[in-house]
Amino acid sequence: MRTEIATLGEFGLIKRLMGSVGDDAAVIGTGKNLLLLSTDMLLEGVNFDLTYFPMQHLGYKVVTVGVSDILAMNGTAGQVTLSLGISAKLSVEDLEEFYTGARKACEELGVEIVGGDTTASVTGFAVCISVLGSVAKSKITRRSGARQNDLICITRDLGAAYLGLHLLEREKRALAEVENPQPRFSGYEYLLERQLRPRARKDVIDALAAENIVPTSMIDISDGLASDLLQICHASGCGARIYLDRLPIARETYALAEELHIDPVVAALNGGDDHELLFTVPLGMQEKVTRLGVGIEIIGHITAESTGAALVTPDGAEVAIKAQGFNLE
Repeated sequence: MRTEIATLGEFGLIKRLMGSVGDDAAVIGTGKNLLLLSTDMLLEGVNFDLTYFPMQHLGYKVVTVGVSDILAMNGTAGQVTLSLGISAKLSVEDLEEFYTGARKACEELGVEIVGGDTTASVTGFAVCISVLGSVAKSKITRRSGARQNDLICITRDLGAAYLGLHLLEREKRALAEVENPQPRFSGYEYLLERQLRPRARKDVIDALAAENIVPTSMIDISDGLASDLLQICHASGCGARIYLDRLPIARETYALAEELHIDPVVAALNGGDDHELLFTVPLGMQEKVTRLGVGIEIIGHITAESTGAALVTPDGAEVAIKAQGFNLE
């Protein structure tokens, strides 16, 4: 009997193959200091489009994606390996641009590229990044530690990367047959940056450490707030309530969403690619967290598992939160 991958979706597939979804990074060792290892793969035509994605930005983003997984374990990234599947359409100069961006991100985040591999690809450019990091055993944060009444926090506005992608795709379609294309990006530079050059939130991890705050649970927001919040709920055996009027959405996101007839709340919940951090802390840390000055927003709280996870509207109505993740169709 053949089972189509589309019937399971991303998280169902991982559970089927691995037995559980797990954390953002693998944990190695049992001493006072633990090693962390994360791996991510990005494919041309699936995760990025080289029609509008500059190679230097792509190199930067790949490192962001990998390092963010280590940060989501409350860890410090140290070394990176990059393995590339290289198609014939790429030049040496293209790859040099890619590594220029990757090294720039590494420099900002305090990590170094220590190796990797290259191979030929007949299906487009492919990148696999592995990041090695570490964390003190007493400081490690998993997805499974959230407890009832914990506060739910995120580190920045949501949905901007998703709208940035829609903007790029719109201009690609509109200018497909134009000889000297002049894309209309004015006023939406912030959205483009969030999609093409996201920043790993090492500043947040550093700020939490400076105040000796260890989140009870944490995850990298890569698949969208809804999916990633449900990952915490499933791992921790809890429910959640997040509040519609507390979701931080940038004015540029609202503006382009209106122009494209997209619901900005749907973008915030399901857009993905934000690479912000979603974490929980005990209720008593509310004032301490809001004083950190790194853009942390408290959007809700953890509830009993029996209550499920829901978005609460301003009039008190509750809408059940559902996971997205990728689907192959």
